[in-house]
Amino acid sequence: MTIIKRFFDIVCSLIGIIFFIPAYIVIYIILKITSRGPAIFKQERIGKGGKPFDIYKFRTMVPNTEEDGIPLLAEVNDERLTTFGKYLREHHIDELPQLWNVLKGDMSFVGYRPERKYFIDKIMTQRPDYAELYRMRPGITSMATLYNGYTNTMEKMIRRLDMDLDYLNNFSLLLDMKIVANTFLSVIAGKKF
Repeated sequence: MTIIKRFFDIVCSLIGIIFFIPAYIVIYIILKITSRGPAIFKQERIGKGGKPFDIYKFRTMVPNTEEDGIPLLAEVNDERLTTFGKYLREHHIDELPQLWNVLKGDMSFVGYRPERKYFIDKIMTQRPDYAELYRMRPGITSMATLYNGYTNTMEKMIRRLDMDLDYLNNFSLLLDMKIVANTFLSVIAGKKF
């Protein structure tokens, strides 16, 4: 199953990267014109096997939002968002560069959302079973992404963990296709989640 899932990830991420090249160029130009700082945002997350990797996104916030070094959770109407960044985030367009993470093997299309070690340590004080997630690659989307929204509280992080563990224990290619299809339809419909 995991070989088929990986094959699906490689093929679909390659197709996606090629298909979205014009979008990448337009978004890059708009980001450079409308705000200072790099167009691509890179941040360390923890993935399969508990190993760190760099996740890539289009930058949606003003640069240096965590200058004091303390990680902050993103809010739905976060004041740190740029005008264009808010649009990108609301429509999940900021996550398009993660197709590169999928192609590299850091991520899958479907899996748990990778978190920063700072927040994982907080979660694991309450739920050490978070470590079970390290058995799989993190994903661009998940059931928790669709139905739990942005995780801006510890309560939502625990709810997301329960949904991710449920996915881990009930994984199937059919379930993956359903999650990808629902994510695609939600994005196309402009649903904010």
